[in-house]
Amino acid sequence: MKEYTKIIITASTANSWIYPEVKNWAQTTDQLIDDVVECYEAGAAVAHVHLPRGEEVETVKRIRERCDIIIQAGMSSESIPKREGDFKAKPEMISVMLTHHAEHFTQLEVDILHPLNELEEYCKKCKDYNIRPEWEVWHQGSYWNLNYLVDKDLLDWSKPYILTLFFNWPGGTWSSPNYNEYINRKRNIPSNSVHTVSVMGEEQMKLLVFVLTHGGNIRVGTEDYPFIKKGVPAKNNAEIVKNYVDICEHVGRNVADPSEARKILGLK
Repeated sequence: MKEYTKIIITASTANSWIYPEVKNWAQTTDQLIDDVVECYEAGAAVAHVHLPRGEEVETVKRIRERCDIIIQAGMSSESIPKREGDFKAKPEMISVMLTHHAEHFTQLEVDILHPLNELEEYCKKCKDYNIRPEWEVWHQGSYWNLNYLVDKDLLDWSKPYILTLFFNWPGGTWSSPNYNEYINRKRNIPSNSVHTVSVMGEEQMKLLVFVLTHGGNIRVGTEDYPFIKKGVPAKNNAEIVKNYVDICEHVGRNVADPSEARKILGLK
């Protein structure tokens, strides 16, 4: 296998949108904090966390008191006013949807768009708070919007650009979780970018193994796929993370700790 940088594993700690009957995710703030710490101990460098509303500052503070994991605040489709608590909590990253969130989950439909002027405001807000935007990419139109922001000199402070590429999330922004789809999206990725891949559903492992052997980083956890194998729910997110740590080691891809991940991502 070609020599790549160490792989960054992100743990997605939220509930499963397409398997709501699986209850192996944290349902209280205390459980969430324990879950994040256990993911760190299992080998995750980044925690993608939906910070509890009204408890954002306290949650980030308590996680940092217990471990060095990089905190990435989720809920990328929400408007800036709804995320004031996320900004005040000062996570190292905050997720931002680059285009349209059109998702069809088991018990929920999402149809939200960040217009370009709102994305511009996100860039300015992130710079003001010194929080790196983690850009969610659901198709290649997202690249056009990212390049638009770059051309307006709104992201010179934020290199490399941190991207998460999504596959097989149901709804109008769905894309096939196959090798060719990933290769094509990777081929056209904007320069100065570092990418992670998220795959929803049971097709996850097949594509993520391909990704980690082709230089990408991976995101795993209950939000994306809450099973350790088909039909067998994981005990918790730490078990899912540990499973992928073992896979990475088996194929010869070393796993980055948070300190190493910060260097790869250009975090201070």
